[in-house]
Amino acid sequence: MPTTAQVCVPDIGDLSDVAVIEINVSPGDIVAEGDTLVVVESDKATLEIPADISGKVIAVSVAENDRVNEGSEIATIETTDTLDAPTAIAEPASNSSAVESVAVTDRTEQTLTQTQTRPPATQVNPDTGSSNNNAPAYAPPSVRKLARELGIEVSQVPGTGPKQRITRDDVKAFVKVQLSGGTGAAASQISATVAAFPDWPKVDHAKFGKIERVDLKRIARKSGPALARNAMLIPHVSYFDKTDITDTESFRQQLNSEASDDDAKITLLSFAVKAVVSALKAFPVFNASLEEDQLILKQYWNIGVAVDTPGGLLVPVLNAADKKGVRQIGNELAHLAEAARGGALSPADMQGATFTISSLGSIGGTNFTPIINAPEVAILGLPRSEIQPVWDGEAFKPRRIQPLSLSFDHRVADGAAAARFMSTVCDGLNDFRRTAV
Repeated sequence: MPTTAQVCVPDIGDLSDVAVIEINVSPGDIVAEGDTLVVVESDKATLEIPADISGKVIAVSVAENDRVNEGSEIATIETTDTLDAPTAIAEPASNSSAVESVAVTDRTEQTLTQTQTRPPATQVNPDTGSSNNNAPAYAPPSVRKLARELGIEVSQVPGTGPKQRITRDDVKAFVKVQLSGGTGAAASQISATVAAFPDWPKVDHAKFGKIERVDLKRIARKSGPALARNAMLIPHVSYFDKTDITDTESFRQQLNSEASDDDAKITLLSFAVKAVVSALKAFPVFNASLEEDQLILKQYWNIGVAVDTPGGLLVPVLNAADKKGVRQIGNELAHLAEAARGGALSPADMQGATFTISSLGSIGGTNFTPIINAPEVAILGLPRSEIQPVWDGEAFKPRRIQPLSLSFDHRVADGAAAARFMSTVCDGLNDFRRTAV
């Protein structure tokens, strides 16, 4: 007959209030004794909590970022002799925003996993890029933190330390391989540069005054490592321009005055999407992805649009933007923004972008340099427009001027290409008829 049992946090020594950083099972999963249920982390160690019995997971009692102690309930497992043989739990898939590590730290830190049988981690040779499936991933918390900040999975990094322990240099060498394809003189130069980075400064802030510690929001935790990776590994160049949108603004207001009650308000962002698509068609190198020594030129135009939400920045995607008019774009952007702020976006809503626009128009600013959203190769920034006096040859007249910025991957395009691309975007915003050409 089936029976149920609770799996609790075992003796973890002097550790307390450890954070749950990963949950490896869901209700309905079949687990074997020793399979990892959750991973917890303190400032001293990263530890896996294994199942102490075999059976079916009935319920998971914790969520990510929960704090647990010895005796805290982790999951409820149903055991029975009639259950099918358990299958190994697969490692959770990594996403493009951020990669969390799951392996145990060091054998001296393993107070929980002496009897655990863990599937071997796939590793990559730092010189050849070949896989090695024979070694588990051992790394201390500081190395795991570095890997997360760089947006890589520590279980993929080959360890060169004692007992194949993963070191900081191993992580940095792996980053070099990912960036360079594993060959060439440039790889050695990048490796030497990354390895020379000093450790992050450690400061006792409370020594200087009162402080408060708050957890990063979930979106920031997930996107932060990817942003750090993109900022460090992509050679960003920023190009700035501005254009007169006085006539386009008048047209925008006219369209809104003619809108039905069911139509969303059209903002300048809708016009920017059309202007960007027009420029991407004229300069397809900006509608691409870089893979080693090849450019993937895309024959579709899906525009990611950064949305400010209470939980952080999200980037839903407007698909087939080239086939839609400004009113339809305005309606879809409003729907995506509402879904983003309400936490109702699906994974499909945030995939497949070929280019991204980040707009601060409703907030302010004179200009900014957004970080490229890999694997894209460029991103457009739209700060707030303002009325400025413009000389027309006879007198100064008030005109609405829109500043713009383009961050682009210098491996893919040079300054001249960026200037031509931005000139096309500016022309489309200045005279919207040009987007139909």
